[in-house]
Amino acid sequence: MDFKIEPPKILTETLETMSIVSFESKEEISNGVIENVTIEHQEAVRVSMEKMMFRHVTITESSLEQIEFTDMVFENCDFSNVNFTTSFIHRTEFRNCKLIGTNFSQSRLQNVRFLNCLGDFSNFRFINMKQVSFEDCSLLSADFYTAAHQKLNFTRCNMDQMYMVGTKLKGVDLSDCSFDVLTVEADDLDGCMIASHQASTFVGLMGMIIR
Repeated sequence: MDFKIEPPKILTETLETMSIVSFESKEEISNGVIENVTIEHQEAVRVSMEKMMFRHVTITESSLEQIEFTDMVFENCDFSNVNFTTSFIHRTEFRNCKLIGTNFSQSRLQNVRFLNCLGDFSNFRFINMKQVSFEDCSLLSADFYTAAHQKLNFTRCNMDQMYMVGTKLKGVDLSDCSFDVLTVEADDLDGCMIASHQASTFVGLMGMIIR
């Protein structure tokens, strides 16, 4: 990764343990630690969170559209199939999180790192990303259709069957990622960096046949 991501601006030792079992629309939550809890069946919009740490938190069967995360750390959380569409996420880290089928579509991510996350079938359609990194993540069949980005990084990710049509990959290095099939268009690959053994994945786009 040839760019720097701003880390969350929080001092974990100053955060107080909080108890949250539900979210209310337009609610503001800040300066706390939430851990070892399952939050279910939530439907709220424009919840705002700042300077928070979530540890071993599960959110399930929930829709939290337009949520705002600023200076957040999520560790060992499960947000599978949660609806986070049109959200704003800034200076946030997802560490060892389960994000299977999580919907981030039409969201804006800035200075965000996904570290060792399970994000198979996750939805990043029409997302806007600036200084975002996926490291050691599984992104099987993830959807990045028409994703806009500035300074996007994938490191040692499993990207097999990812859908990236309409996402310009100029300057993106995929050389240490793994995939057998990556759905892209030829124009999207201009300036993308790949390893030599990955070239066969894309030759069909150029009208070539390998014998």
